[in-house]
Amino acid sequence: MEADFWHQRWEKGEIGFHERDINPLLISYFHQLDLPKASRIFVPLCGKTHDISWLLDLGYQVVGAELSEVAIKELFKQLDIMPRVSDLLTAKRYQGPNLDIFVGDIFKITAQQLGQVDGIYDRAALVALPSAMRHLYSQHLHAITQGAKQLLISFDYDQDTMPGPPFSVVADEVKQHYAQHYKLTLLYNQPLVGGLKGRVAAKQQVWLLDKKL
Repeated sequence: MEADFWHQRWEKGEIGFHERDINPLLISYFHQLDLPKASRIFVPLCGKTHDISWLLDLGYQVVGAELSEVAIKELFKQLDIMPRVSDLLTAKRYQGPNLDIFVGDIFKITAQQLGQVDGIYDRAALVALPSAMRHLYSQHLHAITQGAKQLLISFDYDQDTMPGPPFSVVADEVKQHYAQHYKLTLLYNQPLVGGLKGRVAAKQQVWLLDKKL
């Protein structure tokens, strides 16, 4: 998926992928990560999700990565936070109390830049990427977070019925990307009420990815 695609979507306000409320699956299953307050949660391709506000309100630190600067400006505005903005070699960095967002290509973010990550919440990253990029993404994510445990949300539907994103990432593919480094547990696997985008029948799945010992 070309960067220009996402930049244009944000600039035109074509953000049907943005949820107006906190994701109910995050509320129901975040505790499965079993992380103490003040842990640092990485949200890849975070956009301006309200899930960040929920995590902050619970006392967690949030670090995010996002391609669109428009999205991050809107995020800080809705949080009523005046960011400190700094330029890195490959990204811009927006910071506020317990909040640290890298604006740029996630594949150029390093472990050193990202810093400590205690857990990952991936609602919109893996499913936003076309199949050719998903394995590279999963390996990069593992590398820059030192294999931090993950809560992953995915969709399972007939890809021929809709082009995506969000893309269909079936259970076998999730295992293909992550089973080498993680113990995978399927926490939730239910039909999406109303279908995906109100158009196609789909199942929504929640995975817990624990680092293998």
